[in-house]
Amino acid sequence: MFDTMTITKASAALCGTLLVLLLGKWAAEGIYHMESHGEASYVIEVEEADEPVEVAEVSFDELMGAADVGKGAKVFKKCSACHKLEDGKNSTGPYLYGVVGRAVGSADGFGGYSAAMSAFGGDWTRERLDEFLTKPKSAVPGTSMGFSGLKKQGDRVNLIAYLESLDG
Repeated sequence: MFDTMTITKASAALCGTLLVLLLGKWAAEGIYHMESHGEASYVIEVEEADEPVEVAEVSFDELMGAADVGKGAKVFKKCSACHKLEDGKNSTGPYLYGVVGRAVGSADGFGGYSAAMSAFGGDWTRERLDEFLTKPKSAVPGTSMGFSGLKKQGDRVNLIAYLESLDG
């Protein structure tokens, strides 16, 4: 099969490669050593604020009024792996056509609702969708939805506006 010279060459190539990688690692650690930073070369002085700055709260309705349906369509790409937008076309998750205002756990033909989602009850209002989309596992403990949620409220509002726009 293989003669001794071929095995020797392959072993030497492997050892040579490891040696080059180890030397490269050693050189990189010497050049970019992270533990000995010393003092900052340039410090930006910031004036301390005496009074806390008040942030005006914006109501959810105002956010919905300023929502961008186009951006919501882009956010929906995160949902499209499990949900479809066509009426009655279920996938891993239920279809989302007409979800705003629909009763929770009532998508026609979808039988994969968890017991927690079925017990959640009520309707999918804009506010409930916002709460659920923030972190589904916290809003409905025991849900089978594996999505971690949308942290940015702007993304949630845009997505809800997009889903609402599909229903006409």
